[in-house]
Amino acid sequence: MSNTILLNKTKDTRLGEVDFANSFMSRFLGLMFRNDLERGLILKLPSSRSRRGSAIHMFFMKFPLDIIFADADKMIVDMVSIEPWKTYTPKAPAKYVIEMEEGTINTFNLQIGDELDFTQDCV
Repeated sequence: MSNTILLNKTKDTRLGEVDFANSFMSRFLGLMFRNDLERGLILKLPSSRSRRGSAIHMFFMKFPLDIIFADADKMIVDMVSIEPWKTYTPKAPAKYVIEMEEGTINTFNLQIGDELDFTQDCV
């Protein structure tokens, strides 16, 4: 995992620091078992994932999160605020699943169609 900044290019805002989960194991573990969120996490999914293959779970999580789903062009295709022990399937397939602190969606007025950017290329 590496540290970088998540930006909303559409609204020219900085959403916060994030790490990348590029490997199977780092995606599998995600933020499970952690007591707090130091920075967000971008899960890079294989290109062949369907909408159901982009689904997330909050098993073994100790706090709620805001989840942002983005396509290969880094455009937001869905978002959800979700509590521990819940699951969610996005409305569209995603290449990136971004786990952020609860309240991020509302604080930054994120909307479907907003274009995101990561200062480090993880494609």
